[in-house]
Amino acid sequence: MRIATFNVNGITSRLPALLQWLDETGPDVVCLQELKAPQEKFPEPAINAAGYQAIWHGQKSWNGVAILARGQLPIETGRGLPGDPDDAQSRYIEAVVDGVLVAGLYLPNGNPAPGPKFDYKLKWFERLITHAAELIDSGADTVLAGDFNVMPTELDVYKPERWVDDALFRPEVRAAFHRLLAQGWCDALRTMHPDETIYTFWDYFRNAYGRNAGLRIDHLLLSPGLAPALKAAEVDRDVRGREKPSDHAPVWIELDLEGRP
Repeated sequence: MRIATFNVNGITSRLPALLQWLDETGPDVVCLQELKAPQEKFPEPAINAAGYQAIWHGQKSWNGVAILARGQLPIETGRGLPGDPDDAQSRYIEAVVDGVLVAGLYLPNGNPAPGPKFDYKLKWFERLITHAAELIDSGADTVLAGDFNVMPTELDVYKPERWVDDALFRPEVRAAFHRLLAQGWCDALRTMHPDETIYTFWDYFRNAYGRNAGLRIDHLLLSPGLAPALKAAEVDRDVRGREKPSDHAPVWIELDLEGRP
């Protein structure tokens, strides 16, 4: 089973690139972030024509998350991160596909820091940690997939000394990510590439992609019971180098679920 995460940075403008990648790679499940489209503007007919069915949580202008499944409709189990009923931002969606609980998320950027946006990021992160613990306690085979807007270590950022005051790299944010991992979650990409410089995002400016001046901020985390099924984890880096790309590249994992309940 191949599960991917892809921050498309605008589903309308990046639809051709998304469809090309789906056709080339055929992942079983895809979590999308930054749809930047209201609920009624999601391109469901084009997604269906590509062989996928989808659930999505749209929002005008910003944010927006979706889960796509090849040949079947994801069974939705929740949308919106629990813990704040007044939070209207579309950043979290959850569904079951072939017995695996897939949670797609787009964690707040938080810049400028310090400030209200950074405070919101930390509060949202705390809600995620609380909900993730509940998912662990449930015993469900779970994948947390998405754009976390966190570089966990210095290995995950080009020239880390330039990012010390950025909301994606501040100590409070990295500490929150490591508290999340301490619940038992497996960082799939880092597990398969423990010492490799590997990025998932390159800014549009200053030829960042050409210089490989990137960040690793898109993650797939596996619950303890699912972690032994991990067989591969990679970044489709070349997608970032195509015409009119997202500033993120797709990240995917391969799970061997044979013989599992």
